[in-house]
Amino acid sequence: MSAILITIMIIVAVVAIAYYLVKKFSVLLINAILGLLLLFILNFFHMMNWIGKPDLGYSLATLLICAVGGLPGVGILVLLSILGITI
Repeated sequence: MSAILITIMIIVAVVAIAYYLVKKFSVLLINAILGLLLLFILNFFHMMNWIGKPDLGYSLATLLICAVGGLPGVGILVLLSILGITI
């Protein structure tokens, strides 16, 4: 009887942990997609040229920062570009 109860408790714990991870992963995935989309929009419309700076480009480092950092990552890249620091 106690083995069945322990098994049920373990199953409930695994389902709860899986739900939490999927919920967090979906937020990170949406943030990464929005970051890459904003990078594309910035480069497509040459928005950095409006303030007299070159476009950010699509290097491996830039894409990784935008994918991992999302919208704040793009913001950091824009600020670094304004300050004259290129990646």
